[in-house]
Amino acid sequence: MGEQPARRREKAAEGPSRPAASGSARTGGRTAVTPGETEASGATRPAKRPAKPESHLAMVRRARRINRELAEIYPYAHPELDFRNPFELLVATVLSAQTTDLRVNQTTPALFAAYPTPEDMAAADPEKLEELIRPTGFFRAKARSLAGLSASLRDDFGGEVPGRLADLVKLPGVGRKTANVVLGNAFGVPGITVDTHFGRLVRRWKWTEQEDPVKVEADVAAIFPKSEWTMLSHRVIFHGRRVCHARKPACGVCPIAPLCPAYGEGETDPEKAKKLLKYELGGYPGQRLSPPPDYPGRPAPPLGAG
Repeated sequence: MGEQPARRREKAAEGPSRPAASGSARTGGRTAVTPGETEASGATRPAKRPAKPESHLAMVRRARRINRELAEIYPYAHPELDFRNPFELLVATVLSAQTTDLRVNQTTPALFAAYPTPEDMAAADPEKLEELIRPTGFFRAKARSLAGLSASLRDDFGGEVPGRLADLVKLPGVGRKTANVVLGNAFGVPGITVDTHFGRLVRRWKWTEQEDPVKVEADVAAIFPKSEWTMLSHRVIFHGRRVCHARKPACGVCPIAPLCPAYGEGETDPEKAKKLLKYELGGYPGQRLSPPPDYPGRPAPPLGAG
């Protein structure tokens, strides 16, 4: 007798099956055989029919399951920029373009000691400001953005960082990604942060085919309730930095491999894959010099240490 419709829908929603972490595929308890190979019985295994395309509903259910799995894997997920107030987060996020959060965190202590407020930074000597942020790269363009946004905060917003997307994106050097980081982590306003890690993973997971960050944001926002947007961003970015790397994903130790359509693009051998893990998962320091209390890894060293 065939499966009941409800059961078929349930199986479809579970997402594409993938080999176990060891890399050996199993089918009904047996080792899978490629089409044309001979099984132990001597019979030729017929070629499998191509799998049916995943429905939109099945993709949504798989995406939400991935989010739940990531929440269990990274209960300590957080923004990996050090900051104490909205202005520091805004500045740090602008500086994070084309560099690592670690390098930004190693640079901002001296920067904020010299210019703790928008008024201070707006009045900064350009050459001194450039020198302080030189380690983050593109320091001349970033210095102009910091001076400009600080002047705008001073002149147009009473020295305070605004809590609205429409206001934030008017500031020099501030786009939707930066605005969503600030809104979600300094003001508690839900937002999706589409950085390079986020975009790479959601395309690998077939949540979207878009390359444009604004279109990626719209596609992913349609899958998840608004209340999940900020933490979803942290979880996906955490996974991209630690496991699902751009050039060599650690597929063999990825806990969401059974839900991933791109399984096998990276290293599937568990021992080899384990060596690819980064930050706290690989036993290395994290990116923040001052991580949250629940972070299980080690703080990053300050600039010039070690």
